[in-house]
Amino acid sequence: MNSKAYLETRILSADPVELINIFYEYAILYVQEARDNLARKDIAARSKAIVKAISIVSELEAALDHSAGGEISANLARLYVYIRGRLMAANVKQQDAPLAEVESLLKTLAEGWKGVSLTSRIRPEQSEAAPGVQWGGAFATDPLSTYAAHSWSF
Repeated sequence: MNSKAYLETRILSADPVELINIFYEYAILYVQEARDNLARKDIAARSKAIVKAISIVSELEAALDHSAGGEISANLARLYVYIRGRLMAANVKQQDAPLAEVESLLKTLAEGWKGVSLTSRIRPEQSEAAPGVQWGGAFATDPLSTYAAHSWSF
């Protein structure tokens, strides 16, 4: 199975929390790719990777439900705006430091969502009540529908 087909299968079979994990995973991969391309001075590839990372972060922000997610969704929204700004600065200034910072932030967020994923598998009854864990919490829309609605892909 090629990597695109594998990813599609993975997305279609994922629960909502796993979809968030996938988004973070690919955002991190694109930031790492941008860093590698920056080091190789491949401007086009660096920019393409940064644009993909920005798109993923934008989709994560768009999926936030501020009425149900409260402070969690507000904090995530501010962090996503900051991350996008750092990615744009890295692209314009051709600097690694903002990319390294974004990679670290995304890894921290991904670790938190992996914890949510583990909790929802161990105690599914609690994940339904935890704000920000299901689509009625901090996230209003399922990233799968967002993924399917766009022509871009991971």
